Amino acid sequence: MSLENHSLANELPEFKEEIHELKMSDAHFRKLFDEYHFLTREIENMEQEIVLATTMEEEEFKKRRLLLKDTLYDYLKKAKHERDSQAV
Repeated sequence: MSLENHSLANELPEFKEEIHELKMSDAHFRKLFDEYHFLTREIENMEQEIVLATTMEEEEFKKRRLLLKDTLYDYLKKAKHERDSQAV
């Protein structure tokens, strides 16, 4: 099974600058970012059968990661809008 790259920078490349800025300046964003990447690593380990898990457990991790991605996307969209507004 080939694994897709689900890193946040790969999933949302249009927000690369905002990801970096928020990781450095916003503790809450950093916590969500770290949790997203922890879940991604765990899911990859499950898919490679490095970590044994039921299909239900794997699906639950994927749902949690998707919710985090949505939250992070909203954070990034707001940060980009604020940055673009200040540039005008």
